[in-house]
Amino acid sequence: MQDRLPRGFSWLISAQFISALADHALLIVAIAHLQFLNAPEWWAPLLKFAFTLAYVFLAPFIGNLADRVCKRRLMAWMNALKWVGAAAMLWGAPPMLAFALVGMGASAYAPAKYGLITESVPPSRLVSANGWIECAVVMSVLLGTGLGGALVSSIWLQSELVSFAATLWPLTLGASSASLNVSLVVILMHYVVAGFLNLGIVPSGAVYPRRPLSVWHMSSDFWKANRTLWRDRSGGLSLLLTTVFWGVGALLQFAVLHWSVQFLGLTLDKAAYMQGIVALGVVVGAVWVATRLRLKHATSVLPVGILMGIVLLMSLWIPTWQLAVPSLLILGALGGILVVPMNALLQHRGHRLLTAGQSIAVQGFNENLSVLITMGVYSALIAADTPVRAVMAFVGLALAGTITYILMRRMPQRQGFKPLMRHIRHGGG
Repeated sequence: MQDRLPRGFSWLISAQFISALADHALLIVAIAHLQFLNAPEWWAPLLKFAFTLAYVFLAPFIGNLADRVCKRRLMAWMNALKWVGAAAMLWGAPPMLAFALVGMGASAYAPAKYGLITESVPPSRLVSANGWIECAVVMSVLLGTGLGGALVSSIWLQSELVSFAATLWPLTLGASSASLNVSLVVILMHYVVAGFLNLGIVPSGAVYPRRPLSVWHMSSDFWKANRTLWRDRSGGLSLLLTTVFWGVGALLQFAVLHWSVQFLGLTLDKAAYMQGIVALGVVVGAVWVATRLRLKHATSVLPVGILMGIVLLMSLWIPTWQLAVPSLLILGALGGILVVPMNALLQHRGHRLLTAGQSIAVQGFNENLSVLITMGVYSALIAADTPVRAVMAFVGLALAGTITYILMRRMPQRQGFKPLMRHIRHGGG
């Protein structure tokens, strides 16, 4: 990787991986915290809702911020804000408020991270770079949910080490158990490690014209950028696909947890590992497509979205976790194959039409607005006692239907799997 991608790229991947890993571990620990408080089931998706709010409401401003400030420095500041959010939960703040603070840090972290990629990597290497970044993102989900599951498991919480540490940490500091407080301290340490890794990131040196800092001008610039990207043929298509993908992915993150507990009979910590299986599949798919496909053939992966919907529908009737593992692995792999080329195409068009910060802010706004809507709808459906299988079946049908509609609209220009198959045969050349 070092001879192909820019100097400091491995530090960027490492810093974002550890920081995101802590985010996902924090989510599992926060869900356990809510269970300790006997909160209703529909409160758990609201953690993701609170996390995502900043992505949507701060989107008009974080693009400008990412273009004005050294992106390495901005990532360090935002990682520190995540630390503050996790520490707030440790000190007894409501989990929703704590996650809102972590979300504020993550919302500005994203345009700095992806902005560095588009500024530093040539278009010919964007799919490959996105493959590595996507692997790091998804591995952070995989290992983060695994870490979170371990930190809420009875083996960890009842261990002598945790019991000893809990005696040093007064229970009165938080509303949760002393053992979960120790788990939160472990997560805080990960944010500290991410801060040190951030020091190795190399600034790209890109400079953009200074735009006015007034709320009116920033909002106006953002909506113009949003309209520009949506109206671009390739940019609009890739933005639509990634927006749908992340909305569906966020919903499935909680639906798989709920489904694993209700129908597979797993505990929360083991259900978190089922989440991790999906993430592992995404890594496999992301690596595979990153080494096989060039940017100009990115749209050839569109039919994969239909297969995702079909696999999701078939998975709902699996009776045991042993059979669920390969099904969820395939589902994740198809997701990785779909999203990596779409991300690369979107970043390429966004960088051509807008600044790096603007394009990533627009992408983050749309994708996270989708997450916000799906989390709100999912919470409402669970609160109304809607069967989780029915929700997941609707998602599968909606995903397959959306991709089918897009393919029908593009039929005269569509080449289907031919470019993808040709590049497989030639080893990605």
